[in-house]
Amino acid sequence: MQGCLPPQTVIIAGPTAVGKSLLAVEVAERLGGEIVGADAFQIYAGLDVLSAKPEPALMAQVPHHLIGEVPLDESFDVAKYLKRVRECVEAIVARGRVPVVCGGTGLYLRALTRGLAEMPSADAYLREELASQSLPELVERLRKLDPEGVSAIDLANHRRVIRALEVCLLTGKPFSSFRTQWDQSAAPVRAFVLSRPREELVQRIELRTQVMFAAGVMEEVAAVQGISATAFRMLGFREIQQCNKGEMSRDECIASIQQGTRNYAKRQMTWFRREAGWEWIDLATVKAPLEKITGVI
Repeated sequence: MQGCLPPQTVIIAGPTAVGKSLLAVEVAERLGGEIVGADAFQIYAGLDVLSAKPEPALMAQVPHHLIGEVPLDESFDVAKYLKRVRECVEAIVARGRVPVVCGGTGLYLRALTRGLAEMPSADAYLREELASQSLPELVERLRKLDPEGVSAIDLANHRRVIRALEVCLLTGKPFSSFRTQWDQSAAPVRAFVLSRPREELVQRIELRTQVMFAAGVMEEVAAVQGISATAFRMLGFREIQQCNKGEMSRDECIASIQQGTRNYAKRQMTWFRREAGWEWIDLATVKAPLEKITGVI
């Protein structure tokens, strides 16, 4: 399965809280474009505060797609995302508009530009068997089945380790063999990674978390009736649930989410550094990022 972006596409990537949404809207306005979300959690309907969706007034400036479209109780993955993106991008181009992809989910963005191998669907019985084992046991099994690819997997992520093992066991092939297509050339699109100095990004993350709580994120989480396993992984959801149950204080909850978000931003930056040919823009030093992006189109 190959990437699905036409060459006029502009990608605006970067870590959480860096300031992607506003700049993407400005780029879309300048180019006559429409925003296509590339965020694994903003794609869900509901939990707008927790997922830090763009403000309604900002989204009203240009058309936005793949934001707030999937029910919270529906499981979602990169293959489903690619299917939706194909339909969305085709429609945007047919209208004579420019797709402006904006988001921070590295796997979604890589799949858009380099494609994604066809892998087997989840096997409920096998997953149940794997879930009964401890994480160290699972990691050891994965090391034996995919010794070369194990270093590319987040071994602290129970779900990802199980998925990698599942693919190995169902196909008889190493999980890493399904990602060899990523060695191929990426789709010829313009891709930009926004960044800020670490201290500045940390301040923005901490402030945004405080603003989320002031905006009623605890009540937002408490109102959720049903949520899928994939949506449940949204940053801060588990901690806020614990806080609502009295299992941690509000201050402890805020601090935990801030730390988790900082860690996530660090992983995002590591991922984007592996994307060859993507142009980096430090928003603290580049005085006219809009002109830098739109001036090369």
